[in-house]
Amino acid sequence: MAQIAKMEVQTQIKSSADKAYDIFKRKMYLMPEICPEVVKDVKIGKGDWETVGSVRLWKYVTGNPEYVSETVEAIDDRNKSITFNALDGDVSKCYKTFKCTLNITPNGQGSLVKWTLVYEKLNQNVPDPDKYMELATCFSKSVEAYLLKN
Repeated sequence: MAQIAKMEVQTQIKSSADKAYDIFKRKMYLMPEICPEVVKDVKIGKGDWETVGSVRLWKYVTGNPEYVSETVEAIDDRNKSITFNALDGDVSKCYKTFKCTLNITPNGQGSLVKWTLVYEKLNQNVPDPDKYMELATCFSKSVEAYLLKN
């Protein structure tokens, strides 16, 4: 029987926590522009870009083209934290549960972006979701580059 597991990745960026958090909370529609090599499309399925309960539909590449629908499960503006929960798509072919929390904290002249992934594999033959942690790091670095340019 599969067990719930947890992975974390942290990335130091040169952008302010407020500006980075604003992209992840309110401006995810910019991700195909910010990270075009990975994110091919993102749109709203229900709600809006910044409200708990909203559903986003993603098309992205992690070696192969993939699709996922996710809901915004929790937002904590004070701690600059957002929790996303995968509802459907390629992720659900391998994982029974797949929940990701983003937390951005000020750190010196920049910020520390931490992604925490809590997941449950459908079976023991499913690989760990390393490629999704690489995707999260790509998002962090791409947002940093975008903010430093704009």
